[in-house]
Amino acid sequence: MATSEDLEELPGVGPATAEKLKENGFDGYQGIAVASPGELSNTADIGESSAADIIQAAREAADIGGFKSGAAVLERREQIGKLTWGVDEVDELLGGGVETQSITEVYGEFGAGKSQVTHQLAVTVQLPKEHGGLEGSAIFVDSEDTFRPERIDQMVRGHEDEVLADAMELHGIAEEGEADPTDESLLEELVERFLDNIHVAKAFNSNHQILLAEKAKEIASESQDDEFPVRLLCVDSLTAHFRAEYVGRGELAERQQKLNKHLHDLMRVGDLNNTAVVVTNQVASNPDSFFGDPTQPIGGNILGHTSTFRVYLKKSKGDKRIVKLVDAPNLPDGEAVMRVEEGGLMDE
Repeated sequence: MATSEDLEELPGVGPATAEKLKENGFDGYQGIAVASPGELSNTADIGESSAADIIQAAREAADIGGFKSGAAVLERREQIGKLTWGVDEVDELLGGGVETQSITEVYGEFGAGKSQVTHQLAVTVQLPKEHGGLEGSAIFVDSEDTFRPERIDQMVRGHEDEVLADAMELHGIAEEGEADPTDESLLEELVERFLDNIHVAKAFNSNHQILLAEKAKEIASESQDDEFPVRLLCVDSLTAHFRAEYVGRGELAERQQKLNKHLHDLMRVGDLNNTAVVVTNQVASNPDSFFGDPTQPIGGNILGHTSTFRVYLKKSKGDKRIVKLVDAPNLPDGEAVMRVEEGGLMDE
């Protein structure tokens, strides 16, 4: 990672500019290389032409912006991690789980289980890789007051003894072969470690939510050399504040513009840090729909085009939920069934 001194090697970047860039999360060449001149100009209080020169120099230094061979793209894709939902049928539907370097949108009506999914993923991301985890930490942007530490406790305890034992060893609570999932004191310590590895921030409005995405980029970048780097960013829900604050057709364009910038900030976190980005979305009923399900995700084409994977959750009988893959670049549409229980998401 570049320091503020390293940034001074870029033409036009002095000590004061380097410090401003670093304070705003631009602490490496990669982050600068993928910024827009306007964004950098506002951040560092410099002219747009100077910002463009700095960006170009950062692109050359970081080797970003040119074409790559298909083989090089394949090599980068081999770094992508797959994060388990903890439900075999759903993981199979998603081609192995939630992908890093992508945005996965989970939408559905109230009570469909969207927040259950984000809580479950915040737990499974901390599991050993042999159990479908990514051995990383999570960032949770909470816009609807949905995060419940008690739910994390239940979901950690909901795993099988073998998974808990391996998690205890991974988190340094017990030596290899000495982990005892029936020991309440060890279980409590494990739950505490899992909670410590979830960075939670409550978003009070859409502007605050956008700022938190920028802060998330900073935290994710700084964590990459840590024992548990950030491998998951959840936003629950992505659209609630935007929907409440921008009402009517007159404000639709401004809402979509801000939502677009917010999504690209989230995408950048995923791309630069090999992090899975999962956003939940609210739905509305389409009165023009005469056939099929009238439920539609809000956010329009901007959200539809930016999300790599779109997953629709539907209520079913009792604790059952239908998980429908609506859109994916390399997977067929399909459905799976899961149950939402006290111990978390389970197979049917």
